[in-house]
Amino acid sequence: MPAGQLKALTKGFALAVVRFVDELPNRRVGWVIGDQLMRSGTSVGANYRSACRARSRRDFIAKMGIVEEEADESDYWLELAVDAGLTTRERVGQLRDDARHIVAMTVLSIRRARGAPITTPHATRRTLGLTGRN
Repeated sequence: MPAGQLKALTKGFALAVVRFVDELPNRRVGWVIGDQLMRSGTSVGANYRSACRARSRRDFIAKMGIVEEEADESDYWLELAVDAGLTTRERVGQLRDDARHIVAMTVLSIRRARGAPITTPHATRRTLGLTGRN
C-alpha cells in the first residue's frame, strides 16, 4: 500500500474512532473504555505521520512499532467495548478490520525497513482469511 493510502487509512480510522467514542453510553465504563480507545485510535494516524518524517531507518522502524502497538491496542479496546455490552460486534466490525489491516501493513513496512524476508504476517493472514480456519 502506498504511503498516501496508509496515511488516509490511519486518518480515516482516527475519525471513525472519534465518532464511535462519541456514541458510547454516558456511564463510567463508557468513559474509561472510550478514553483509552480515543487515545490509542487517534495516536495511530499521528504516529504514522511522524514515521513518514523519520530521520533514519532506525527512527522509522521505532515509530512504526508505535503505530503497530496503538492499532493493536485499539482493536483490544473495541473488543472490550463489545464484551462489556457497550456496543455490538456489527457496529465495531469495520473498525476492528481497519485496526487489524493497519497492524498488518505496519508489520510489513517494518519488515521491509529491516530488510527481513517478506512473508505474510499472521495478522495479514487473519485479515485476508488465509489462516485455514474459516
